[in-house]
Amino acid sequence: MKFSAIFFASLFALALMVNAQSNPAPAKPALPAWVERSNENTRLVLESESKFAPEEYARRGVEGLDGEIRDLKPGVEERTRAVEADVVKQLERRLAQEKDPLVRQDLEILIKAENDNIQGSLLQEKYEIPYFNAGRIAYFGIFGLLDDQVAPERRPAALLRLRKYAGMEPGYTPIAQLAQDRIRERLGKPGLMGPARLQVEDDLANTKFFVDGIGKLFEKYKIAGYEAPYAKLKEQLADYESFVRKEIVPRARQDFRLPPELYAFDLENYGIDIPPAELAAMAHKAFAEIQGQMQTVAAQVAKEKGYKVTDYRDVIRELKKDQIVGDAILPHYQQRLKDIEAIIRREHLVTLPDRPARIRLASDAETAAQPAPHMAPPRLLGNTGEQGEFILPLNIPAAPGSKEAMLKYDDFTFAAASWTLTSHEARPGHELQFDYMIEKGVSQARALYAFNSTNVEGWGLYSEYIMQPFMPHEGQLISLQHRLMRAARAFIDPELQAGKLTPDQARDILLNDVVLSPAMAKEEVERYTFRMPGQATSYFYGYTRLRELRADVEKNMGPHFDQEKYHDFILSQGLLPPNLLRKAVMQDYMVPANSSKAGN
Repeated sequence: MKFSAIFFASLFALALMVNAQSNPAPAKPALPAWVERSNENTRLVLESESKFAPEEYARRGVEGLDGEIRDLKPGVEERTRAVEADVVKQLERRLAQEKDPLVRQDLEILIKAENDNIQGSLLQEKYEIPYFNAGRIAYFGIFGLLDDQVAPERRPAALLRLRKYAGMEPGYTPIAQLAQDRIRERLGKPGLMGPARLQVEDDLANTKFFVDGIGKLFEKYKIAGYEAPYAKLKEQLADYESFVRKEIVPRARQDFRLPPELYAFDLENYGIDIPPAELAAMAHKAFAEIQGQMQTVAAQVAKEKGYKVTDYRDVIRELKKDQIVGDAILPHYQQRLKDIEAIIRREHLVTLPDRPARIRLASDAETAAQPAPHMAPPRLLGNTGEQGEFILPLNIPAAPGSKEAMLKYDDFTFAAASWTLTSHEARPGHELQFDYMIEKGVSQARALYAFNSTNVEGWGLYSEYIMQPFMPHEGQLISLQHRLMRAARAFIDPELQAGKLTPDQARDILLNDVVLSPAMAKEEVERYTFRMPGQATSYFYGYTRLRELRADVEKNMGPHFDQEKYHDFILSQGLLPPNLLRKAVMQDYMVPANSSKAGN
C-alpha cells in the first residue's frame, strides 16, 4: 500500500521520522489565515487515512495513534481506495467553492496526492504479488516510540503496540500471520510478479537485526512486561521467515525490471517529469563534464598533499586512507558542521537558526534498513521541539556467519568527505530544509502532501553545490565525486530498467569511475534494482532544475540578486515540486523584488 505523503522513505531511503521533546520548541510565527484554512483541508485527509497506517501518521504528528498498528486485514487495499476516493470528492467540492489562490493550490496538491495513491495501489494490484518485510514493519513501529527524541510519557505505548503485533490483544491477529494471508490471497494468481530475488535475500539476511533490535529497544528504555509478547513475536517472525523461504523465494523474480507503466509511474511520483531517455542523456553529458572538473581539482589536491598520482580516481583512493574511526567520528562531524555554519554566515548563503543540528551514529537495525548516510526528518505536525537527525551508518550488515559479517564502507568516514555529507544532510541541506518548515510555518499540504524526492534531494545536492567553492580542495574533489555519483544514478537507473546495462556493469561504473567502496556500490545497485527504482534519479534532476531556476532569476535581477533572501524564499515554500516552485518564485519572489528594485 503506497502513501505518497508518507513516502519520506523514498527521499531518505527509508529514514523514519521520530518524535521528541528533548529540546524547547522555538517560537513560531502566527500562521496566516489562508494556512489555517488550508490545514483544515489537510486534516480531512489525515483523519480519514490514519487508521490504515497509524505508525506512520503518528510519526508525522497525528495524535491518539501511539498504541495502534498497521491494518493488514482482508480487503485493506479496496477499503483504503474507497476512503481515498471519498476524500477526493470532498476536496473537489471544497475546491469548487474556494476563492483564495493559495488555498486552491493546496487543495490541488491534496487531490493529486490522493489520486496518485489510488493509481499506485491499482498498478500494484495489476502487476505485483503483495510482499511485506514483517520484521521491519514491527521494528520501526516500535522504534517510532522508543527513541531518545520521543517524550518519555509516550514510550509505554510501545508495549501495547508490541502486544498487538504479536496478536496478544483481543481482536488482533499477529501481524506476521496477516502478512502471510494477504500474500497467499494473490500468490496463485497468474501473471503477477513476485518481489525481486535480491530484495527477498536481502530481507532474509537482515531479519535478525530487526528482531534483535526490538528487544534492545525495550531493554534500553526499561519498558516492563515486554518479554512474553516479544518472545511470541520472535516465534511468529521465525515462522514468517520460513514461509518466505518456502513460498516467496520460489516466486521471486530474477529480473528486477519493472513493467514500463509501473516504472513511469514511480518516476512521476518522485518528481521526474521528462522521459527516462532524455534524463539519461542529460546525465551522461553532465557525468563527462564533472569528470573533467575532477581532474583539475585532483591535480591541485595531489600537489598540496604530495601525492605521486594525479588521476582523480587515484587521488580519491589516497584521500580515503585518512579514515576516522571510533569515538573520533562524531566530534569530527560536529566540528565540520561548525566550520560550514561559519562559512554560511560569512558568505550570507542562507539564514541559519541559533540552535545546533543533531548528528548521531546508526544502530545495526537502522543500518540494515538504510545502509547510507541520511537525515531522519522530525514530525511536521504538533512539533514540540523535535529536530531532524543526520544519521551515519558505519557498516553494512551481511548474512550472519558469512566471512563478511560486517562489510565496511570507506565512503563517508574520511575527513575530505565530511564537508559534502554535512552540507547535504545537515546544513544548508535537509536538516535546515525540514526544520525551516517547522520553525517558520508552512501549510501542512506543502509540508506533507506536496512531498517529492526531486524537491528534497535536489535541494540537498544544490546545498553541496553552493558550499563547494568554500571547501578546501580535497573537500571540493569529494563534493564533485558525489555530484558525479548523482549523475551516474540518473543514467544507470533508467538504463538498468531499459536493459541497456546489467547490474554488474552498473557496479563497475560505480567502483571504477565513481570510486565507491564495494559496500556502497552494492547498496547503490540494490537501490536502483529493488529498493526503490527511479528514486535515485531525483537528486540530479532536482539539482538541475534548481540550477536552471536560479540562473533565470539571477539573469533577471542582475546585481540586485541576493542569494540569502532567495534561498530563504525557496525554503519557505515547503516541498513544492519543481513546476510549482518555479511558479511561486516568478510570481511571489520575482515580481515583488523587481517592483522594489524599480522603486529604488
